Amino acid sequence: MRAFFQRHAVLHIWLLCALLTAAAFHLSKGNRMLMNALAEHVTGPVKETLGALCAAVPFSVAEVSLFAAAGILLLYLGALVGDLIRCPRRGSLLYTRFLGLVCVGATVYSLFCLLWGVNYYTDGFQERSGLRVKEVSIEELQATTVYFAQKLNETSASVKRDEAGVFDADRNAIYDDAVQIYRGVEQEYPFLALRDHRPKRVSFSRLMSRTNFTGFFFPFTGEANLNDDSPACLLPATIAHEMAHQRGIASEDECNFLAVLTCATSGNAVYEYSGYLMGFVHLSNALYRSDPARWETVHAELNAQVRADLADNNAYWARFESETAELSQSVYDGVLKSYGEESGIQSYGEVVDLLVAYYGPQI
Repeated sequence: MRAFFQRHAVLHIWLLCALLTAAAFHLSKGNRMLMNALAEHVTGPVKETLGALCAAVPFSVAEVSLFAAAGILLLYLGALVGDLIRCPRRGSLLYTRFLGLVCVGATVYSLFCLLWGVNYYTDGFQERSGLRVKEVSIEELQATTVYFAQKLNETSASVKRDEAGVFDADRNAIYDDAVQIYRGVEQEYPFLALRDHRPKRVSFSRLMSRTNFTGFFFPFTGEANLNDDSPACLLPATIAHEMAHQRGIASEDECNFLAVLTCATSGNAVYEYSGYLMGFVHLSNALYRSDPARWETVHAELNAQVRADLADNNAYWARFESETAELSQSVYDGVLKSYGEESGIQSYGEVVDLLVAYYGPQI
């Protein structure tokens, strides 16, 4: 038995280090000062460096890494089956290979906690900006929704459209322009300042659509990754959302709010329209749930171009309503809750409170 453990000493030490790292994170995550310092001076700079390095290549390093990891795992399991057939000491071999997998899994989890999990326990946008949500009355919600509807009508004619009147702005230009869109909001909130890089298209975007995802930030590469198959009308706003994650904002509702605000202050007509469209979708959905009659009144004011974009977006996503999409969203909901975001995926709807808090006084 002693010889057995000696042969696996390296793996045992490796696993112990990974588990201790994860345990240290969970034991100290309640220390806001420590989490803030860790995010600002350690993990933030690491992600920025990774993002700068990965920006040197035009493809998504995150996507390649995920598929490579899946391929390596399959090869590893296939080799394990072959070795088990040939090896007489199957118990020892199985323990070694299984322990190796656990070590890798524990290491990835520990690094994820440090590179991204820490952001769930730092000061968020509301704490750092001073903008605070409050209870929203139906009148305030309606007034803000009307404001966004008016902005949509004003900006809808400033973007290129196809023969059916649907948003048809050049996608390459959208990706190219992304590096400049945060300059306006950074003047208002300097703590958001960051050197931006061109976001990445995901080659298997249709697969993302099937799992109901429009984009994701990958902390191991520092990249903002986008579903390039989904309707282009919300692509600019989605890019701004993922770039908010690059700035260490973990909360989904805060990232959605920043996406809207960033697009609205970008000085770029395509991004402005997309941002107002994203904001309107959240606001009008909330208004519909609260008072369908008021929603109908506001919705009737939208011009034909805005209606065409909303219909095109709804028709696209209706094709992917499936158990797979529901399962993927349930898993993601569990991940959010595991890091303290109690409302889980429903936090995407809480952006309404921030929009009303910010735009309400201006109306």
